[in-house]
Amino acid sequence: MRARYGVPLGIAAACAAGLAYSAGFEARSFRLRRVTVPVLPPGMRPLRVLQVSDIHMVGGQRKKQRWLRALAGLRPDFVINTGDNLSDPDAIPETLDALGPLMEFPGAYVFGSNDYYGPRLRNPAKYLFEKASGRHGLNGNAPAVDVVHIDWEDLRDGFDGAGWLNLTNTRGVLKIDGVSIELTGLDDPHIRRDRYEQVAGGPSASADFSMGVVHAPYLRVLDSFTADDYPLILAGHTHGGQLCVPFYGALVTNCDLDAGRVKGLSTHSAGGRTAFMHVSAGCGANRYTPVRFACPPEVTLLTLVGRG
Repeated sequence: MRARYGVPLGIAAACAAGLAYSAGFEARSFRLRRVTVPVLPPGMRPLRVLQVSDIHMVGGQRKKQRWLRALAGLRPDFVINTGDNLSDPDAIPETLDALGPLMEFPGAYVFGSNDYYGPRLRNPAKYLFEKASGRHGLNGNAPAVDVVHIDWEDLRDGFDGAGWLNLTNTRGVLKIDGVSIELTGLDDPHIRRDRYEQVAGGPSASADFSMGVVHAPYLRVLDSFTADDYPLILAGHTHGGQLCVPFYGALVTNCDLDAGRVKGLSTHSAGGRTAFMHVSAGCGANRYTPVRFACPPEVTLLTLVGRG
């Protein structure tokens, strides 16, 4: 009996232990990542930007809510929210409450697909199939049907009421101690809502510093921002791979970005130019796959400093 069943039972036990760890501990082990990015014009004072992404709030997630509220103690110069705040159509009040202290600071936001549509149960293996076929989200796939619509206008009104800039296929400007920060944003490319032609043309000459903001880092968007000479692009969406292999990294990115840049700071080149890009691994997960492995949930405090 030991020879016949010992190995399968051992594998099952290891899988159960891994699932318990990834769902019970790591998915709730929130981290703060700190990154320094040399992108500002020489002589400009450093700027501290808190990027929050992929919260995927579900009602009753008290630990996550307490952690988000405590982030206000970092006192950033401004906050960028790169979308997918929800994984529960009824969690908008709790999301706004958790982000309330951060909304006391200047900020801006873009939405992701899960701000518009509720999640659905799906086979996680489909992410591997989509990677192999090059079809992600609505990019190359048939339009979604039988989706759960979220009252995203309530989330938008909460952010707008706090003074955060809505960057849905548009530009906005934040004034930080007399410094003009231009933010150019896009709606979510994962569901083909991005309209770069509405914001094309590159940074405004009147801005002291400009950056691009988008939820999903699809290559067409990164190419456009970079070719238009934006020095920095912020994105989320990938969850850092969510389920990663130790000492190897992410298996999927849920878009056409390569796995080597699935999270953290990297660069992107297009049109003879190169931009810094930061992809947040996010601080949540789809309510139907509430697990993370070798990829803890996070937000990032980026310190922007002078070039060179």
